[in-house]
Amino acid sequence: MTKQKRQRSPWWWVPSLYFAEGIPYVVAMTVSIVMYKTMGISNTVLAFWTSLLYLPWVIKPLWSPLVDIISTKRNWVLLTQFLLGACFLLVAVAIKLPLFFTLTLLILWLVAFASATHDIAADGFYMIGLDEHRQAWFVGIRSTFYRIAMIAGQGLLVMLAGYVQSHTGLEAVNLNVMAMPRQEIVQPMTTPVFPTVASEGKPRILIYPEKVQIPLYNPAESNCDSSSVYIRLSAPPDSGKQVVVNFGRKKGSKDILLVGTGRFVFDYHNWDKPVKVVLKVDHRLKEAEAAVFAATAGDTPFSWTVSFGVLGIIFLVFAVYHQFILPKGLEKSLSRAQVGLKELFGGWLDVFRTFFRKPGIGVGMLFLLFYRFAESQLVKIASPFLLDRQEVGGLALTTTQVGFVYGTVGIICLTLGGILGGIVAARDGLKKWVLWMVLAINIPDLVYVYLAYVRPDNFVLISLCVAIEQFGYGFGFTGYMLYMLYLAEGEYKTSHYAIATAFMALGMMLPGMISGKIQEMIGYQHFFVYVMLCTIPSFLVVKFVKIEADFGKRKSNN
Repeated sequence: MTKQKRQRSPWWWVPSLYFAEGIPYVVAMTVSIVMYKTMGISNTVLAFWTSLLYLPWVIKPLWSPLVDIISTKRNWVLLTQFLLGACFLLVAVAIKLPLFFTLTLLILWLVAFASATHDIAADGFYMIGLDEHRQAWFVGIRSTFYRIAMIAGQGLLVMLAGYVQSHTGLEAVNLNVMAMPRQEIVQPMTTPVFPTVASEGKPRILIYPEKVQIPLYNPAESNCDSSSVYIRLSAPPDSGKQVVVNFGRKKGSKDILLVGTGRFVFDYHNWDKPVKVVLKVDHRLKEAEAAVFAATAGDTPFSWTVSFGVLGIIFLVFAVYHQFILPKGLEKSLSRAQVGLKELFGGWLDVFRTFFRKPGIGVGMLFLLFYRFAESQLVKIASPFLLDRQEVGGLALTTTQVGFVYGTVGIICLTLGGILGGIVAARDGLKKWVLWMVLAINIPDLVYVYLAYVRPDNFVLISLCVAIEQFGYGFGFTGYMLYMLYLAEGEYKTSHYAIATAFMALGMMLPGMISGKIQEMIGYQHFFVYVMLCTIPSFLVVKFVKIEADFGKRKSNN
């Protein structure tokens, strides 16, 4: 029986193992950003706390030896997958509770630690479960299914939440707004009084007046160039429940602006108290234009409950599947139970001592920390920018659209860029292409400057811009991954690579923590210009880093 299990084809477990490895990482790093943004959390807060979720990947070399010492890697894989499934189900429950942000963040911290541990165990099991030839053959397979996991998490999971959100809650209400010369306005500019409505039955969104005409700015007149709109519900929500109404431009002129917030929370106590919304015309607008604003109230918490509930069930199924499929009996000869504590601690210290004594390690660590200095900040704000209202500089895409453009189109282009980067590096070596790769990971960030200043309504154009940026990121990130392999060469290669990935996570965590605060201080347009300035350290560290000319080239047999 043992022999039969050892001979089981890796196709039965390598794809599913690395799909399971990719999902929790993308949930903690990316899906959490979209979730918190749609739940009304500010960019400053969500960027800071989701960046801290990188910490388990930063410090995982500290406890990675325990995965070798305590039990087996197979058992660690099963344990962490069960734990991850349970955590996702807990998020599904916590998202609807009053302290949802604190509770879900604590659970996501547990997800991050479990995911980092799963990475250690899964990679270790891959190396002992396959011989050297099969490791090389399946490396592309594991990478492909890791990317598929990113599409499933960052794309399909977000799209599922968007679909549920758009098919639950209250029916959307549109408001037609016209900016026109004052002498053509026929609508009286008086404070409206809501018509009498029944306060029974399912709540509906009420907007009054139903049409709005705003006078164009005229410096010769003292009257204002704005108009007020009032929003309330027709009936109270169920006791203890809230209805969150999001109001913003749906289509039309970008010169008709919403002043202030467009997110309003109604409950049993304030459902009949109208909130005032001010619409204003840009002073530069000289001709009549129109826009359509929409008030929506999809059940956002329920949409994420469904998504995380489905994810939790999937992970529990993975754990059960791998309980029967993962080969057994492969790690007995690798047990370290008899190793003395003093000897083990000495070996652990030697791993770190030899890493930090590598030639050029100072510049190498700067490379790991600053190669993605701009991208580490862009990635935290990209999804909020796509989701945010146009009045505050965002593109006002739906959750489903963001899941498609950033999580599906973007990830596919990221993968294609990575494949091309691997091909050229294998042909010519990393040293020849590293400058082109740092250009590729930074220069395409200009598309976000374009999107922030132009704010196009064309979804295809937005998708194209994201695709360009992600393709460049994939191509450029190849250089980063190869350099970590280069830095890990020599004794303790596996452990040194883990330390390099810890610096990689640190380089993403620290800049990401401040990115939200910077964006809210200077706005989306200036933030993306700031991101372009942050590309400068990348070029400086590449200039000074030393790489052997032949590293990465396919070795000749002659």
